[in-house]
Amino acid sequence: MEFSRKSQVFKTLISAIFLLELLRPNVAFRAVGLATSTITFPALNCRKHSAVLTDFGGIGDGKTSNTNAFEAAIMNLSQVAPDGGAQLIVPPGKWLTGSFNLTSHFTLFVHKDAVILGSQDESEWPPVALLPSYGRGRDAPSGRLSSLIFGTNLTDVVITGNNGTIDGQGSYWWKLFRDNKMTVTRPYMIEIMYSKHVQISNLTLVNSPSWNVHPIYSSDIIIQHLTVFAPVDSPNTDGIDPDSCTNTRIEDSFVVSGDDCIAVKSGWDEYGIKFNMPTKQLVIRRFACISPSSATIALGSEMSGRIEDVRVEDITAINTESGVRIKTGVGRGAYVKDVYVRNTTLNTMKYVFWMTGDYGSHPDAEFDQNAFPVIKGINYRDIVADNVTQSAQLDGIGKHPFTDICISNVNIKLAAKPKGVQWNCSDVQGVTNRVSPEPCNLLPRKEIDCPFPKDRLPIEDVQLKTCSISGNF
Repeated sequence: MEFSRKSQVFKTLISAIFLLELLRPNVAFRAVGLATSTITFPALNCRKHSAVLTDFGGIGDGKTSNTNAFEAAIMNLSQVAPDGGAQLIVPPGKWLTGSFNLTSHFTLFVHKDAVILGSQDESEWPPVALLPSYGRGRDAPSGRLSSLIFGTNLTDVVITGNNGTIDGQGSYWWKLFRDNKMTVTRPYMIEIMYSKHVQISNLTLVNSPSWNVHPIYSSDIIIQHLTVFAPVDSPNTDGIDPDSCTNTRIEDSFVVSGDDCIAVKSGWDEYGIKFNMPTKQLVIRRFACISPSSATIALGSEMSGRIEDVRVEDITAINTESGVRIKTGVGRGAYVKDVYVRNTTLNTMKYVFWMTGDYGSHPDAEFDQNAFPVIKGINYRDIVADNVTQSAQLDGIGKHPFTDICISNVNIKLAAKPKGVQWNCSDVQGVTNRVSPEPCNLLPRKEIDCPFPKDRLPIEDVQLKTCSISGNF
């Protein structure tokens, strides 16, 4: 029975990958003559100036460090980027490198036969300041390391390719973390801070040391056509983590992860409350996930700067712990409100609905024990789930219940050995309609279809341009 189930999950995974590949129509490779080729790709803006990493001494043998080559290339291109933009092409090869910083009006393009390899030499990962909305590092309090691809205070930055690969070679960092030898926080794969007009697309990301894609304190962000892979037992390898960001679009992507496939964040306890920068105006659509021990999409647990106006639709999850989960606890303060989820297909899940009001994990002992989060206006509709262990585990906070929960048009088929209590609810208020199995008494039936906004967020109307590069690739 167990082998048959795993076989079915594998077949479904292959189908998901195939479907996602069909969603990559905008990148083309066209031969021109005998020696030169032209690659077309979608981007926020096309660039007047272009260079190849080998122009700056890059060596793609998988052994030679290219940190200096990346830094020299970007430094030189930054001089001309204000004049119509600049782009750096990473050509076929294996390009070992430590952390490097991007610039504005810039495109980093990773060729389909190129692999950027994260160095396992710690000296090539410089320290960066602690995030003010967190107050400390996530792995260790004293500091954190720069991401493999990093940028701050940027305008108009594109990280893309025709499905080129970025490999963080994370096993080195995972072992340090498991052995409790990290004195600073592990590097992320891509982190963009205090920036606007950001695009991250058409790439394969594998084996990140920790979180894969982390836009933070930024706005007007498009993340699309990403394939993210990490072993399902790898620590904290979140797929995409929008954090204190406004006007963000995540779409047409697939994540296999050892943690939440998407984690929506906005700061941690008293530091997030003080920094007070929300994540809002977020749309997530046409997204697929596998993560046996974590959520398809998590809201929190770090949500102390507020989360609001989140729109999720057309989601597929396979062999994943839960669907769209809310994680919070005393000390977080702020709120999660106006969340809308529809058209979700789930297979082999521990939970369909999961809300947690007693999530621990505090940065220090100074958090305000009277900072109660407000969770309200959470809407789920049009969900089909199969092979489910428990339909719902919904736990609010005593005297501070989660309110205005709406769940409609949900059909859940249970696993061969399901939990005896399918809807386990405490300190929640709301309504349900056309939901099977029958919900708990705290969510009585009402003839209603849960709402989903009809208006469009500004980021949904941003159109990408068709750009091209030519060379002997």
